[in-house]
Amino acid sequence: MFDPTSPLCRRDLLALSAAAGSAFLASPAAAEGKADPTKKKYPFKKSINLWAFPYPQKMTLEQCLRLAKDAGFDGIELNYDLDSDLSPKSGTKEFEAIRKTADKVGIAVSGLCSFLFWPYPLTSNDAAKRTRGMELAAKMIEAARDLGTDNLLVVPGAVHIPWRTDYEPVPNDVCDKRAKEAVAKAIPLAEKAGVTLNIENIFFNGYLMTPGEMIAFVDSFQSDRVKVHFDTGNIMMFQFPEHWIKQLGTRIKNVHLKEFTKKGTDYSLEAFRPLLDGTTNWPAVLEAFDQTGYKGYLTFEYFHPYSHWPEALVYQTADSLDRMLGLK
Repeated sequence: MFDPTSPLCRRDLLALSAAAGSAFLASPAAAEGKADPTKKKYPFKKSINLWAFPYPQKMTLEQCLRLAKDAGFDGIELNYDLDSDLSPKSGTKEFEAIRKTADKVGIAVSGLCSFLFWPYPLTSNDAAKRTRGMELAAKMIEAARDLGTDNLLVVPGAVHIPWRTDYEPVPNDVCDKRAKEAVAKAIPLAEKAGVTLNIENIFFNGYLMTPGEMIAFVDSFQSDRVKVHFDTGNIMMFQFPEHWIKQLGTRIKNVHLKEFTKKGTDYSLEAFRPLLDGTTNWPAVLEAFDQTGYKGYLTFEYFHPYSHWPEALVYQTADSLDRMLGLK
């Protein structure tokens, strides 16, 4: 039996660790920061969500684009809200200017995301909020078109929103009916704009809680403009992303690569961690994506930009993704 307190065992472990470290450092690929030829390389594109940057408090949008590009990201996912450059305050002219800036920097807009589906849920019992939610969804479709991306993340509804005391729970069947009606109304707008409505899986809204439910929802529209935005972290509390990926298959159009820890979580956003600092089985997840034939963006989503040296999070994430994808 292995005894970790044994001096011999400790010496053996130290020797093995030293040997392994020396072997790694002696590797030409490791020494030069190049890809290890023995590692599998994945075809996915690297992206990062704007929430990982201190925008707009400490950085301008162009500074964020340039930092993401310098760190080695292929794309950046932008977030639509009510107050920033990415809001109803802007129109086609402003969004096309952002697109031109991204083109000049040399980085793609990988998708458009928004928290506005929570204060204005498409399934709310408040008809005025449902109407406002549809108005905002229409504006998001237009913004995505003008920004040059065909990926729009959509949260179609919620039975429950635990952090909002103003949200009255909606019966499951009513939620399903309203969500399907809302997405059906948005499809003609999406078709005209050339934008895909990517339905995101959310574990705490009590809706579309299994792969089967998500598949039935997406397939019910029989439209190429309704796909899945799969979030690896949103189901980690009770399920496993690698299981979902295999079942969703080619329905997956875009991805949030979100780290999650099951260690002492309090069901808050603090459970989401910097990439590789969690309990996700990333080798299994990457293999599952690869087996489906997915070749799109893997977008790191994180809600806590660093207070000091915020660029460190961006560079660290890019480095982690390079290693995960076999690029280092």
